[in-house]
Amino acid sequence: MFKKVNRVQARSQKRRRKKHKPWIVRIFNHQCYITYITGLYSCRWKPKQEEKPRCGSCCCSKREQLFYPFLVISSCLSVVLLFVWIETSNEYSSFDWVVYLGTGLWFFWSILLLSLFGILAAYSSLLLVLGFLLIWEGNELYLHWCHKILTLLVIVVCTFFMSILNIYWKDKWLTFGLSLRILAPYMHLSSITMMVILSWPVAFYLIHLEKEAIQVAVGLPFFIIILCLYLVPLGTYSPCIQEKDKLGPKPDFFGHRGAPMLGPENTMMSFEKAVENGAFGLESDVYLSYDEVPFLMHDSDLRRTTNIKEVMPNASLTPVPYFTWDFLSTLNAGKWFVQSQFKPFYNMKPLSEADREKAMHQMIPKLSDLLELVQKEKKMVIFDLNAPPPKHPLRNTFVRQVVSVILDSNIEQHRIYWLTAFDRQYVKSKAPGFQQVGRLYSTERLAKENITKINVDYKKLFYSGLRDYKAANININLYLVNEPWLYSLAWCSSIHSVTTDNIQLLRQINHPYFFMTPSYYMFMWFLMDGMSAVFIIAIFYFHWWRGKKKEKALESTSSETDNEILQRGKRKNQEASNSSIEAPSRILEHPWTLKPLYPALPNKIRKHPGPRHFSVAPKKKDRKPEPVKETIKPLKPMKDNISQLMSSKAVEPVQTPTWSATREPTLQTALPALKADEPIISSMEVPHPTTQLKRMPTIESLQESSLKMDSFISFMSLSSFHLSSEEN
Repeated sequence: MFKKVNRVQARSQKRRRKKHKPWIVRIFNHQCYITYITGLYSCRWKPKQEEKPRCGSCCCSKREQLFYPFLVISSCLSVVLLFVWIETSNEYSSFDWVVYLGTGLWFFWSILLLSLFGILAAYSSLLLVLGFLLIWEGNELYLHWCHKILTLLVIVVCTFFMSILNIYWKDKWLTFGLSLRILAPYMHLSSITMMVILSWPVAFYLIHLEKEAIQVAVGLPFFIIILCLYLVPLGTYSPCIQEKDKLGPKPDFFGHRGAPMLGPENTMMSFEKAVENGAFGLESDVYLSYDEVPFLMHDSDLRRTTNIKEVMPNASLTPVPYFTWDFLSTLNAGKWFVQSQFKPFYNMKPLSEADREKAMHQMIPKLSDLLELVQKEKKMVIFDLNAPPPKHPLRNTFVRQVVSVILDSNIEQHRIYWLTAFDRQYVKSKAPGFQQVGRLYSTERLAKENITKINVDYKKLFYSGLRDYKAANININLYLVNEPWLYSLAWCSSIHSVTTDNIQLLRQINHPYFFMTPSYYMFMWFLMDGMSAVFIIAIFYFHWWRGKKKEKALESTSSETDNEILQRGKRKNQEASNSSIEAPSRILEHPWTLKPLYPALPNKIRKHPGPRHFSVAPKKKDRKPEPVKETIKPLKPMKDNISQLMSSKAVEPVQTPTWSATREPTLQTALPALKADEPIISSMEVPHPTTQLKRMPTIESLQESSLKMDSFISFMSLSSFHLSSEEN
C-alpha cells in the first residue's frame, strides 16, 4: 500500500517537473540534438541508444576513415575558391564583360559564380563540422552515399574552376595576393583566436587518447602552427602598417567612362555625374568613324550600349569604325542602362525619375563634346585611342587626326594626358604641352622618353618595381580600382591617382582602411600571443585536471564495487549454509497442526502423541478424504504434553539414536500425507508468489514465527532424546 502511494506521488512530481520545464527544454534536448546532426550527416532520422566508445578508439569503419580526408579536401578547396572570388570582387565587371564577348549574353555571371562557390563551401564545411560533432559526441560516422557523391562533385567543380583561373585568369591570383598583404595583420590576429578555440578539442583528445602515435599526429601539427603564428609578424609586410606622418595624400580620381554606376557609360550624363562627385579627371575610349570623326565608345561593336538591334539588326556585329557619324549620331545610348537585365553593375543604386528620363535620351558623344566639358570644369582627361581596322581610311594617320581635333577645341594642353605610344614623337612636336603618360615601362625608358607619368594595372604594379618608380619620382595612376580595401592599399602605397567606376563610394573614404601604426601592431601582437598562450595552457591544464579527477572517481567506484561483490559473495555463502539446516517450509506455515505430519494416527494418539508413534508410517488409502468443515486450530505445546512425553514408555522399539537419524523418516511420513489430506488445509490462505513478494514482513510477524519455530524444535528434540533413552 505504501509503495503504491509513493509511486503515485513520484508520478505527480514528475508531471509537475514537466510542467515547470519550458517547452524548448522538453523538445530540444540532447537526444534531439544527436538525432538532428546524425540525420543531416547520415540521413538516419530514427534515434538510437548507442554506447559511446572509449576515447582514443575509432568510431567509424575503414571506409569512412578513407573517405573523411576527401571531405576535408573538398571543404578546403571550396573555402579557398570562395575567398579568392570574394577578394577579386574588384574585377566582377570586367569578368562579366569578357563572358559577354564570348556568349553574347549580358548577365551577372560573377555573382552567379559567387553564389555557387558559397553554396559549395557552406555544404562541404557543414558536413565537416557535423562529422566533427559526431566524433566529439562519440557516435559512429556514416556518411550517406548521396553526400559522398556530392563531395566528390565539389572537388571536381573546384578543381575545374581553379584550373580555369590558372590558365585564363592568372590576374585573379595577383589580386588575392594583394588582399593578403593588406589583411595580413588582421588575419594573423584572427588565426590566433581560431587556434585558441581549436585548442579545446585538441587538448581533450591529447589527454584521453591512448596511443602515443596518434597523440603526436594530433598535437605536433597544432603546436607547430601556433608557434609559426607567434612568429609570423617577423616576416610580415603590410603597406598599411606605418607611421601617421609618413602617410601620403589621398589619391585623386579619374572617372572611368565617367560615372558608369550613375549614368550610361561614355555619355555626357555619366561624365557630368563624375564631375559632380569630385573627379580629378575623366577617362574614356575613342574610336574614329568611317568619315574621320572621333567619338566615344568602349566596345568594338554596338550591341551592348546602343539600340542597334532595333534599328539595324543585321549590322549589330559590324565593327564600330565602319559606321559613319551621321548614322552613329542617330543611335540611342541610354535605354539599355535603364533596363534591369542590362545593368552593368550588380550594386547599382536605383535611379531617380529625373535621372531615368535623362538617361533614356542619351546619345553617342563626340570627343569634342568631352573636351568642351573638361575645359569648362577645369578637369583632366585621359583616353585610350583605338586604332582603326586595316581597310579604314585613317589606318595610319588616326593619331594626327585626333591631335588636330584636340588642338581645334582650344583646350589647355596640360589638361591632356596623352597615353597612346603610336607616333609619340609627332605628338610631342605638334602639342608639346600634352602630359606624356607611359605604360609599365622601365625607369630607364621613361627617363629616355622624358615621361614622368605612368598608367598601369594595379595587379602588375605591386609585383614589379613600385619602389623603383617612387625613387625615380614617377607619378602613378592605377586602374581599375573599385573596392575600398584596394583604394586603401593605393593610399598607403602613396599612389597619386586611381581610375574607378565607384567614385561615389570611394570619395567618402577619409582614412585608409586597415591602417595601424607599428607600435600599435606590436602591442596587439604581444597581447594576443600572451593571452592566447595563457588560454591554451589553462585549457590543457583543465582537461588534464578533469581527467585525473575522473580516474580517481573510477578507482574509488571500482574499489567500492569490488567490496560490494565480496560482501554479496559472503552473504550468499552464509545463506547457503543456513538453508541446509532450515526446517521444511511447510512446517513454517501458519497456522500449522500435527495432522499433516501424522495423518494415519487415531484421534486419541493425535491429541496425546507419544514417542513410540513417530516411527509409524501412514498407510495409503484409496478412499477420498472427507472434507473438514471446521478450521483447524493451531497447536500450542503445553507443559503437560512435555511431561507426558518424558514419562511415557515406548511400545515399539525404534532405533533412532540421534535427531539427524529421525529427521528423514519424519519428513517421509509427512510428505505423502500432504497429498492425501489436501482438503484438510483448505482453510489455510497461501499467497501467490507475485503477491507474496509485494507483502513486506513486519517485525511482529517475524518474532511470532521465530517463537513458533523454537517451540517446534524444542518439542522434537525432547521426543528424540526420550526415544534414545528408552532404547538404552
